[in-house]
Amino acid sequence: MSAASVVWSVIGLVVLYLGVAPLLVVLAHRVFRRISEVRRYADDVLEHGVGVTANLDPVPALLDTRDLVKGAGMGLVRYGGAVERLLGGRSA
Repeated sequence: MSAASVVWSVIGLVVLYLGVAPLLVVLAHRVFRRISEVRRYADDVLEHGVGVTANLDPVPALLDTRDLVKGAGMGLVRYGGAVERLLGGRSA
């Protein structure tokens, strides 16, 4: 090896260790920080998603409520008709 090639090799290694390696460390730190943020957001979504599903447990009871309201509505119509017949003398 010639002296010039040794000098260029040393310069290349110095640039690599002082320039590229710190840049790679900084970039890796940024990537890991973003990954950490995504993990926190995912945990937050999971926590609040479970909370939402717990609040949706009573939804099937809405079907029973709908049926009861329909039944009450029909009874109210019959009651109103009977009161009208009593008060107005109208026959069914």
